[in-house]
Amino acid sequence: MQYEPVIGLEVHAQLSTESKIFSPTSTEFGGAPNSQVSPICLGMPGVLPVLNKKALEYALRAAIALNCELHTTSRFSRKNYFYPDLPKGYQISQFEEPFSSGGWLDISVNGETKRIRITRIHMEEDAGKLIHDQSGNVSYVDLNRAGVPLIEIVSEPDIESPEEAVEYMKKLRSIVRYIGVCDGNMDEGSLRCDANVSVRPKGTKKLGTKAEIKNVNSFKFVQKAIEYEIRRQIQTLESGGEIVQETRLFDSSKGVTFSMRSKEEAHDYRYFPDPDLLPVVIEQSMIDEIESTLPELPEQRYTRFIEEYKLPEYDAGVLTSSKEIADYFEQSLKDGGDPKTLSNWIMTEVLRELKEEEEIGSFPISPAMLSELIGLIDKGNISGKQAKEIFAEMISSGVTAKEIVEQKGIRQISDQSEIESIVKEILGNHPGELARLKAGEDKLMGFLVGQVMKATQGRANPKVVNEILRKSI
Repeated sequence: MQYEPVIGLEVHAQLSTESKIFSPTSTEFGGAPNSQVSPICLGMPGVLPVLNKKALEYALRAAIALNCELHTTSRFSRKNYFYPDLPKGYQISQFEEPFSSGGWLDISVNGETKRIRITRIHMEEDAGKLIHDQSGNVSYVDLNRAGVPLIEIVSEPDIESPEEAVEYMKKLRSIVRYIGVCDGNMDEGSLRCDANVSVRPKGTKKLGTKAEIKNVNSFKFVQKAIEYEIRRQIQTLESGGEIVQETRLFDSSKGVTFSMRSKEEAHDYRYFPDPDLLPVVIEQSMIDEIESTLPELPEQRYTRFIEEYKLPEYDAGVLTSSKEIADYFEQSLKDGGDPKTLSNWIMTEVLRELKEEEEIGSFPISPAMLSELIGLIDKGNISGKQAKEIFAEMISSGVTAKEIVEQKGIRQISDQSEIESIVKEILGNHPGELARLKAGEDKLMGFLVGQVMKATQGRANPKVVNEILRKSI
């Protein structure tokens, strides 16, 4: 029997506020364990939570960008469960009345566009973090993350492969970074997902029993975890077993998922409205203001790059996948230049030097410096080969291309009379090769061009060399 996977993702994005969702405690990453907590985070008797308005504004920005319907009234609930990293014994979340629902996001896989429906986006607070000591039977609790503001973006089970899941997460990350509501640092836990995975016989409509893979925090691990889980479920069914609804974790070192606990249903959490928090009422004026301040989104920028700069779809996709890279490209174009040439340089030379695309903000070659370098090529002052050598020196020294050219006396020879003299000498030294070239051995043209370049130490303009050689033969 052939099976097909059915996948839904619950993506948790940490909102980039300076303080937590219900308390003024800092959300800065990297603090000493339990140094960023307050009586509110700890749920001490008598404390009252107060909603962070900036967190609400960021949540609304995300929902608008993801085409969701906004609900002018929403309510926070208590999600009750007992775990060492949850100091209050409940998590404040939204259950029956979220602030938004019914959005969508288009992804592109294998050249085809597919729409993934979004069930809802709701706000909630994060729990703390458990740190397990592998050398002994001890676990530690760090509550710095307790109360950090999150939005949970819940998709419909429209995803049909691990590749689609990764593309969906990449697109989500790009959007929340574009609109400035989440830094998307997956290694710091700012963006992570729970993947709900099931399989069913191909051609059937009934959903299979799902397993939830909890807290996966990299694109690579999302793909590998889902791939393994699909294989595990198919093997279980084919061997006559049954899939158990449960929560599983992914062991990245072994590439396997393993059972964590049985999966709770909504009634297990005993949700009820939080009595300490009033309903959230959003005025239309607030929605209008947020809509008016949204930046150009990745999809819009992608289309504009194709139409305005005549870039191929591939180039536009690479450049607009990151707001920082797209900004770098457009800033480099301010002084003119050919968009395609600049695109090639960014995609090959610049991106090769970056470990992460967002690092371009601290890249030693500014947009103006790159534009100047390419301008020297366009003017014939330096060759493409020289430009790459200068580019490498610019990275190590931070010096501009013009300064390097002046300091080292680098220049490309484009003067026709100078090159004609060199070509005449080369042809005189290679009469045999010249005769064979005239007889039809076209490959010898490359040999002669190489000799001219060697004689000029690579400084002759290859285009001019080719033109003069053809005229001289």
